[in-house]
Amino acid sequence: MEYRHLGSSGLKVSTLSLGSWVTFKSQVDLSLAEKMMGHAYDAGINFFDNAEAYAAGASEEIMGNALKRLGWGRDTYIVSSKAFWGGDKPTQKGLSRKHLTDACHAALRRLKVDYLDLFFCHRPDESTPIEETVRTMNDLIQQGKVLYWGTSEWSAQQIMEAYGVARQYGLIPPSMEQPEYNMFNRHKVESDYRRLYATVGLGTTIWSPLASGLLTGKYANGIPDGTRAKLPGYGWLRDKFESEEGQEKIRQAGELGKIAKEIGVPLTNMAIAWCAVNPHVSTVILGASSMEQLQENLKSLDALPALTSDVMGKIEDVLGNKPAPPPQF
Repeated sequence: MEYRHLGSSGLKVSTLSLGSWVTFKSQVDLSLAEKMMGHAYDAGINFFDNAEAYAAGASEEIMGNALKRLGWGRDTYIVSSKAFWGGDKPTQKGLSRKHLTDACHAALRRLKVDYLDLFFCHRPDESTPIEETVRTMNDLIQQGKVLYWGTSEWSAQQIMEAYGVARQYGLIPPSMEQPEYNMFNRHKVESDYRRLYATVGLGTTIWSPLASGLLTGKYANGIPDGTRAKLPGYGWLRDKFESEEGQEKIRQAGELGKIAKEIGVPLTNMAIAWCAVNPHVSTVILGASSMEQLQENLKSLDALPALTSDVMGKIEDVLGNKPAPPPQF
């Protein structure tokens, strides 16, 4: 396992990490979660990602019970939560001081920890003053309940606004962003945030490296049973795959699969390794619904040497676009 600094912070995170979105509760029970987390930890993963919205808190409860059973030293792993969607009532959502405080305390209880290593604002909240959100996150850190705070799916402008407020009032700024990043979704990481890596030391904990499964090749002949697109509540994903744009991406995935075959690695591993090639990616969050899937995904770093400039060029030819040039300072 490789380890990278979370942006300009002193925290080192494993290049691959394990998340619980979609899988914990709906596909992974406590027994399997314990086994998967234990296997990931033994493989060198030290970051486990979660959120209040995942399975309405049940995902955090499963992870917390697994952590208790595993009994690792608290100084050996990193755990996160994210706040925005905590319920249907007005005080249960958004980034107000009340909801962020309540969400933090609830996550601590569910995860059975004394502090959160990382705490994310899961989406921007235009109805709450940014100063209120920044001050609340600063207070939670000062109280010892959170170590680092960050954002998820914020624009560069919104992140810089939060950073500016923090600097203006002597508060702790955000350290990291959690954006979607994969071969089919690149703009934020490669373009929108490109100046933030050097100017504010932004770290990234990227999610969906396989584009919700498109980059596994398993949708080439339709939507198979057992995939997340067939899960209750994920009809929007099925519609997305069946759209004209989705069908084009499935076609591209087939072409990418040919490249993966040429270099002797599964498409899944090539896609995950492709994300890790980007030096601005602090960690790639893996999702897995079985031990076999996790074991296979953990082999992705072995594919890094195969991603030569020639191979990366072939991938770009299939995708039909070029990455943004590196920023000049």
